[in-house]
Amino acid sequence: MLKVNQMAKVIAKSLASKKVITNDGEEIGKVVDIEINEITGKLEFLLVDPNPENKTAMELAKEDGMLKVSYSAVLAAKDHVIIDRRFY
Repeated sequence: MLKVNQMAKVIAKSLASKKVITNDGEEIGKVVDIEINEITGKLEFLLVDPNPENKTAMELAKEDGMLKVSYSAVLAAKDHVIIDRRFY
């Protein structure tokens, strides 16, 4: 059985470079990194390179140019990462 830290790494690898789309179909960018709680091993945030064609995503980008999306906003992850629009 995988430990929490190992499971988080497996999930993180599967999310790498996936497009991030809101539940209403708006593409906000692509996953470039994640933040994991070092103590619990749980995924906390997706760091997303914002889609330059999406004005809202560009406006919400932080100083480093990335969007920080809470992992709790993730509704599904397969071919794309679908997030709840209310949390972004």
